Amino acid sequence: MPSSFGLRLLGAFEQRGQLCIGLDPSQEQLHKWGLPNNEAGAEQLCNQLMEASEGLVGILKPQIAFFEQFGSAGFAVLEKVLAKAKKGGFIVIADAKRGDIGSTMAGYAASWLASTAPFVADALTVSPYLGVKSLEETVSVAKDNNKGVFILAATSNPEAKVVQAAVDGSNESVAGAVVSFASNNNQEFLGSVGIVLGAQTNISDFGIERSQLTNTPILAPGFGAQGAQLSDASRLFDANARSAIFNVSRSVAGDSPAGLRDRVLKSKQELEIGLRK
Repeated sequence: MPSSFGLRLLGAFEQRGQLCIGLDPSQEQLHKWGLPNNEAGAEQLCNQLMEASEGLVGILKPQIAFFEQFGSAGFAVLEKVLAKAKKGGFIVIADAKRGDIGSTMAGYAASWLASTAPFVADALTVSPYLGVKSLEETVSVAKDNNKGVFILAATSNPEAKVVQAAVDGSNESVAGAVVSFASNNNQEFLGSVGIVLGAQTNISDFGIERSQLTNTPILAPGFGAQGAQLSDASRLFDANARSAIFNVSRSVAGDSPAGLRDRVLKSKQELEIGLRK
């Protein structure tokens, strides 16, 4: 019987650690590397990042917007990149932040989470802001196909708090409701319904208790160029550090491909130090 996403993620943690490399072929990054600002440049950048990560890192997170910017040709490259990543044994989290209701969300689930999905990924980031219960069918599709989802909960961007920390009539915050929804779907360590928590977010400000997160995988952006240090991993996530995925993108990609594998290795070592503290 195929393993659930949560169990595959746990296996990746045990074999290659908890570092995640972002595949972000932004126009800025392509320019830094001297690559053409088109789908061919995006493919070359991603291929080099994957090759530099091979054997060191078990998780990749392609940012879908940076493929979508090149239209249908960008999506064709994305399909190739995803297939190559899976062939390389990586856990792939597609960072698309899809969120809708009814048949529209069912379409997104079919695109990313079904066994016949054209985009080959292990998990998908989703948005709960049309109501967290609007994601129930998506979660069901993910579980039925041994895939996962990561739901936006408490992010680091300053403007997010107005929405995510807002409290409803039952005195539960929006972020707290997202965490409760995820937790209720995760009965064992690790579950397959994760949340997104910004690296420098004070979760108590968002109405979240760490005890709620016992079995829930956490996708943690905000490290490296965004300010948080991998060496502070345990301090930032406390008891939940063992279930967190620590994402870096720009700090590893750097100003050129020269020294790329060294930067991957350095980030991996910094995280290992941070998790031992």
